[in-house]
Amino acid sequence: MSADMLWWSTRELAARIASKEVSAREALQVHLDRIDEVNPALNAVVTRDDNAALARAEAADAATARGESFGPLHGVPMTHKDTHDTAGMRTTWGSPLMADRVPETDALIVARLKDAGIITTGKTNVPEFAAGSHTFNDVFGTTVNPYDRTKSASGSSGGVGAALAAGIQASGDGSDMGGSLRSPASFNNVVGLRPSNGRIPHLRPGNPYAWLSQSGFMARTVSDVALLMSVACGPDASAPESILEPGGVFDLPEFALGADRSPDLTGLRVGFSPDLGGLLPVETEVGQIVASTAQVFESLGAQVDDEKPDLTDADEVFNVRRALDFVGLWGRLYEEHPDQIKESVRWNIRMGLDLTGAEVVSAESARARLHAEIDRFFAGHDVLVLTTCQVLPFDADIEYPTQINGVRLENYLDWMRALCLISATGCPAISVPAGFSESGLPVGLQIVAKPGADVELLRVAHAFETATEHHTRHPVL
Repeated sequence: MSADMLWWSTRELAARIASKEVSAREALQVHLDRIDEVNPALNAVVTRDDNAALARAEAADAATARGESFGPLHGVPMTHKDTHDTAGMRTTWGSPLMADRVPETDALIVARLKDAGIITTGKTNVPEFAAGSHTFNDVFGTTVNPYDRTKSASGSSGGVGAALAAGIQASGDGSDMGGSLRSPASFNNVVGLRPSNGRIPHLRPGNPYAWLSQSGFMARTVSDVALLMSVACGPDASAPESILEPGGVFDLPEFALGADRSPDLTGLRVGFSPDLGGLLPVETEVGQIVASTAQVFESLGAQVDDEKPDLTDADEVFNVRRALDFVGLWGRLYEEHPDQIKESVRWNIRMGLDLTGAEVVSAESARARLHAEIDRFFAGHDVLVLTTCQVLPFDADIEYPTQINGVRLENYLDWMRALCLISATGCPAISVPAGFSESGLPVGLQIVAKPGADVELLRVAHAFETATEHHTRHPVL
């Protein structure tokens, strides 16, 4: 059973623990054994606390034996992204400046997972300060791709993505500013959802009005993403930007175990533009795989056209907001320890420090125009479909691609522009497996819905996943 358990969904594992078919301790041991088996080659999991996890698993089994009520993730083991605070377990952000930092409290997303029954076992690797979509740092080294260990697992949730693909766990938490949930989902043949702002709220203290970076989830199936959203979403009194709907809105019949698997998208209006009408350079093979998915939507009854929103304002919105957020997050460390921060992070902070008032005002005006354009597009469409990543997983020994199809890229963000542009819109977006290159590397498809339409977005992604089943192909390790 232990070999089969590696590829069970989170829903199935939780159900079997609840029915006493599997104990929490047994599930934990399979999880830890898999880390021992594959992590030395991948470097996905960078912090562990096996003893504390064992104590929690034994307590979970004792609660089950006593017939106590428990949460929907009772006894399920999970590592967390190393940017999400975990009480009593170090959270480093991949930075030497924070290598020994041990927070006293859990981040909201971790706290809600624990309340639902998750057993925390460790942390997964990230780029330094989660900057850049390739997971490497001077504290833990580089995380590589389970489908080809010479390639990047992407980032910044690259450790999570590699762990899911390798059978360490079925789902996990992450975050996304410029694509950090969607890009590693694409590179690792899993699912990554960037939610609408306010689904998983930003709390005080800190900046409760932050909107560019979002916490969210990755999983091997859309159904598991929906499950984790159901326990992590909902308003909080310390979060003025909360969406008031409870997490229960994600508890839909089609996501349940044993649900009908007859996908139907009849009447769905799809704007399909893999490269946003030439706005994005896209590697030829990636573009061909993404383009081929139009027929999947049509076969499911959707109405597909090549209409797309005008996202020319999105670059300005994203670049200015990201630079300001980097100053807010890391400006003090930059002033105190500039030589201990990688250049790409210093570049982003300097960009924020150099902004003029006129440039900030211009970006706010651009954001208003962008919102109006998004409203216009979604008045006639339900979803926008485009590529997730513009390139295949690249060599793990480089920091980022510097050209696509001969087009020179100016900085470390340009290769993931398909993601950054969507982040700027405020729309929820999901990456789902779309197929594989001739060399066996995964390619993701990005589906975007209007702000607040996270549940509808998951329904569309679930139908596409059910029709294609690309997610059932696992790497050979």
